[in-house]
This record gives sequence, structure tokens and C-alpha cells, in this order.
Amino acid sequence: MIPVQGFDGQQVAVLGLGRSGLATARALAAGGATPVVWDDSPRGRDMAEAEGWTLRDLTAPGAFDGIAALIVSPGIPHLYPSPNPAIAAAWDAGVPVDNDIGLFFRSYATPDWDNFDAAPRVIAITGSNGKSTTSALIHHILVENGRTAQLAGNIGRGVLDIDPAHDGDVVVLELSSYQTDLARHLTPDVAVLTNISPDHLDRHAGPGGYFAAKRRLFAEGGPDRCVIGVDENEGRSLANQLVEDFGDDRLIRVSVNRKLTDGWTVFARKGFLSEYRRGKQVASIDLRSIKGLPGAHNHQNACAAYAAVRTLGLGPKGIEAAMHSYPGLPHRSQLVAEAGGVQFINDSKATNVDAAAKALQAFPAIRWICGGLQKEGGLDGLLPYMGGVRKAYVIGREAESFALQLPGIETEICGTMDVAVARARADAQAGDVVLLAPACASFDQYDSFAARGDDFTAAVLAGIA
Repeated sequence: MIPVQGFDGQQVAVLGLGRSGLATARALAAGGATPVVWDDSPRGRDMAEAEGWTLRDLTAPGAFDGIAALIVSPGIPHLYPSPNPAIAAAWDAGVPVDNDIGLFFRSYATPDWDNFDAAPRVIAITGSNGKSTTSALIHHILVENGRTAQLAGNIGRGVLDIDPAHDGDVVVLELSSYQTDLARHLTPDVAVLTNISPDHLDRHAGPGGYFAAKRRLFAEGGPDRCVIGVDENEGRSLANQLVEDFGDDRLIRVSVNRKLTDGWTVFARKGFLSEYRRGKQVASIDLRSIKGLPGAHNHQNACAAYAAVRTLGLGPKGIEAAMHSYPGLPHRSQLVAEAGGVQFINDSKATNVDAAAKALQAFPAIRWICGGLQKEGGLDGLLPYMGGVRKAYVIGREAESFALQLPGIETEICGTMDVAVARARADAQAGDVVLLAPACASFDQYDSFAARGDDFTAAVLAGIA
């Protein structure tokens, strides 16, 4: 646990009592603060009361009297589409609003660091797609190369649940736009942007607000090194703003669309990762045989992870060896099984059009399981990437509407996962891939993308047994 610094003897309010909220209350108490907590749901309040925390309705008159700060869980809107009433009450009372990420960055460093031979480092990763894989891959490479590392944030442990720093530790943080948007302190040593595509637009009032939330990770704390995916205009713009010219080694640009040779760059073309510094190639890795990183989208993740760990001094050969042992993440281009020459791939995390498009580009012959709760913008962005789709098997509440948006693609409305898996298995031939890449949220049928992926996995394994 990371005891929160700066609130000793003060009352601090915590809004939202899921995993991060309860961890925040514990970390505040460990640092000498007195948490008062609230959740809009009775279940959350019951969980907090069972742990012995003091409940206070933060929307009641005078609720913020004597409160030093309000700490908000990431799922709670603080501005758009409208602020939570408790947050609005904190504004009116002049109480600072923060989140657990902000508390982490103000609390992780301690006087003990003066006795360390090597200062601990923090690598923070954000982006629309690939940030979980990139974060997990960075952590895996570090551990495989003998570095002590912890994985936290949106993946792994809660950010305040990790262990206090030891000599030379590295913390790898996956950060969503919800987390970067509100944190009052953002000071990573290395900041990584994988890519930008439209997502969470209601929460950020459009693409400009969404990009601004991501940009804060680079603009607020001035990281020592920045790794920027430059295959979208937002990344190119951000890279341009961070340094005067490409000769500045604080910036590493990453691409899977083009060769980059000016400055410090890492890019992938035709399955090969290349690193260039000052116009000269210094390393190359053949990514095509790395089973845990299939497809161009994972090659982008590999480039970002490679660049991040290079800033910490790891060598190319050690990085390459670690990539070959990377097992992949559940629900992200995960190989579930192979039978009769057919691979079954679980990419349930492909909850938006851009992520699904990347999955569709990774395989040549696809039996595509798709559908769910559609996000804004429709499916037009997928149409250029369906050349490998032999047939689509559509699930979810909006299956018929989804199927109508796939002109020229043979479709079958299956409704449920077990039917879709059975029909795709029956149609598949050797060399095909049965791919779950829904391009939709899961909440019409499942509690989460993970539950959807687990259902796919269970249906696949039941059919093979």
C-alpha cells in the first residue's frame, strides 16, 4: 500500500466505493487522514460500512464542512455530460477534487529514496487502443530482464494498492482518459501514447475534450521521456508540441504506417520492428513469429513497449527474447484454442470500431463474431478492413441493425454467443480464424467485455471437448 501524503490529521471525502475507492480510503487512513466516504448505490455503502468507514451523504447541505479534499473514482463524471452532484457541491465549497492517480503521484516518492542507488521510475501508458497490451508487455520485458516492476492502474493492482518503492523499482501504469482528465498530479518519468481514435466522447464532450484528457499526461508533469504514436494527427501534433526538433532525445516517435528516420524512432513495416537514432538503424526485430503479438495493431504495441524500455537502458536482444515469451492478455487477440487447423481468437476487448478494425487486419481468413451495444458513429470505419471476412456471425440486442451495416458481407444473425460459436465452427475450414472482435460494448448481454470473452472461451472449449 502507498500511504497518502499531505492529509495527516485532516478529513478527506471519497466518492465511489468500488475497487479504487475502497483502496483510496485505506491508503488515506494509512497516511494519517480520516476518510469519510459515499457511494450513490446502497451496495457500495454497505461494503464501506462493513469495513468500518464513516459514511456521509456528500450531497447533503454542509457535507463538505471540514473536508480537505474530495477523491473521486474514475467511473464518476466530473464535468460531462454533467457533473455528479457531490462534485458540484465540492466546487461550490471550494474543496479540491482529485483522484487516486493524483494521490499516487503526490505520495509515491518518500525520503527513503535518498538512500537508494537507483531512483524508482514510473512509466505511464495511455491511448485509445492497445494500452493494456503495451503496459503488460512493458512489465513482462522488465521482469524477464531482471528488473523489479509492478503493474497497476487500469490493469493489475489498484494504484494505491501496490508496494512502496524499493531501490530501482519500476511502476508501469495503464491510465484511461477518465484518470488522466482529473488527476491533479501527473509526473511520470516516461509517458506513452499508443494511438488516438474516437472513444468516450460523451464523457469528454467530443473528440477535442477526449484528446485534451490524454494530452494532460504529457503537458502537466513534463516527463523525462515521451513515446508518441504518430499514425494519427493528434499524435503528430502532440509530438510537434513537445520538442523543438527531432534531434531532442526526450521524444521517441512510433509508427506502423511509415518509416521514420529523423531523430529517435521505432517503427514496424512488413512485420519487422526497427529502431533508428540520428538517421542510423541501431536494432531490428522480426515480430512475425511472436505468437503473443499477432497483427499490425500488436506490432504498434510492441514498438511502443520497446521504445519505453529502451529509455531505461534495456538492450535490444534482451527485449526481443522477452517478447518471444510474452503470453498475451486475456480478451486481447488471445489464442483460446486450435482444432482442425482452425484458430479461435478472443478479442472481446475490441469494444470500438478502431480496435475491431485492427483485429480484422491481423488475419487473412476470418469467421467474425461481432455485435453488442453499438457506440456512436456507426460501422463505416470498419468497411475498408473486411477483405478477410468470410462471414459475420452477429450477436447482441442490436444484431439486425448491426448486420444491415455490413454491405457485401455474408451475415448470420445468431443472437447469443453459444449459437455464434457453434455456427462459426461448423462453417470454418482449415486455415480459418474464428475471431471474436465485437466492435461494440458488452452491456446489452454481459457485465463486462471480460465476461463476454469468458463466454466465448467457454463455448469454444465446450465444442472442442
